[in-house]
Amino acid sequence: MTTSSLSVRLAGWLAAACLALAVVLPAQAADAGSPAGQQAARQLTQPGNNAPVWREVRQDQAHFTNNPGNEAGVLIQSGGNTWRQLRNGPVTLYGGALVIIVTLSILLFYKIKGPLTNHDPLTGKLIQRFPPYERVIHWITAGSFLVLALTGLAILFGKHVLMPVIGHTLFGYLMVLGKNVHNFVGPLFFVSTLAMIGVWARDNVWQNIDALWIRKAGGLLTGEHVPSGRFNFGEKTWFWIGVTILGLTVSISGLVMDFPNFGWTRGNMQTANIVHAVAAIVMLLLSFGHIYMGTIGVHGAYASMKTGYVDETWAREHHEQWYEDVKAGKSGHPQG
Repeated sequence: MTTSSLSVRLAGWLAAACLALAVVLPAQAADAGSPAGQQAARQLTQPGNNAPVWREVRQDQAHFTNNPGNEAGVLIQSGGNTWRQLRNGPVTLYGGALVIIVTLSILLFYKIKGPLTNHDPLTGKLIQRFPPYERVIHWITAGSFLVLALTGLAILFGKHVLMPVIGHTLFGYLMVLGKNVHNFVGPLFFVSTLAMIGVWARDNVWQNIDALWIRKAGGLLTGEHVPSGRFNFGEKTWFWIGVTILGLTVSISGLVMDFPNFGWTRGNMQTANIVHAVAAIVMLLLSFGHIYMGTIGVHGAYASMKTGYVDETWAREHHEQWYEDVKAGKSGHPQG
């Protein structure tokens, strides 16, 4: 082999090698920038450090899996940490503080002002205020609400209040029972809430006489009995904000968590949980006022829902416009 032919052959090999490097090196560089490449490089400098792998896993992206379940390919859902911080932080802290503050405020108000009583003596003549079907709907809704409130408070605040007292084991059994009761009673509350809205929506529309009730704050501070229709403005506020808006919000968000087999993602469930907790706390706070006025806050109010009847004196002093309509032979509902 001559020197010239050898030089030509070496030059060809060199050119081929350069061409191969031109193809391989960019691919290796690109591969080094991938998560797998970063992990391989990390193993050379810091063996056992799997930060690139876990950084990739925490991207909330679905990877390959043989499990056909929803989000099965997402190994770690980082939003869960945000949900836990919200639930165990501001929701629990501020929600618990508000429950205590509102409860103490109502008790203080009762101690200072006492209940609203009748100015005139009772006549002994009764007027039907709530027919049986309305009372049944009310008590089903009220009963299911109380069960949900007690179990919900235990679920949210129990580890701070109950567990230190009764211990981990008994608390665990109570929470399993409470969670199942909460889940099964929730749909009953939803159905009864819809029934309540359907039955009482027309009695809770705005009337001109409500403006007088607002100006005089319902007579709560002065003890004066302010006239109103079948329901006063305070009761209407509870109906539209407490029962309708918050009741439906709590019910729908609760159903999302009750039935996770409809394709909800973990993010959907976590959002529903926060919405459910916040709406439930606000609804509970408003219910304190409604329960107070319907029991010890106003003489005769509880008996009206228990028996369905009120004395004429009570009807005239608390719901004068409704009383006049009934005495005139009208339905007592707002006249269109």
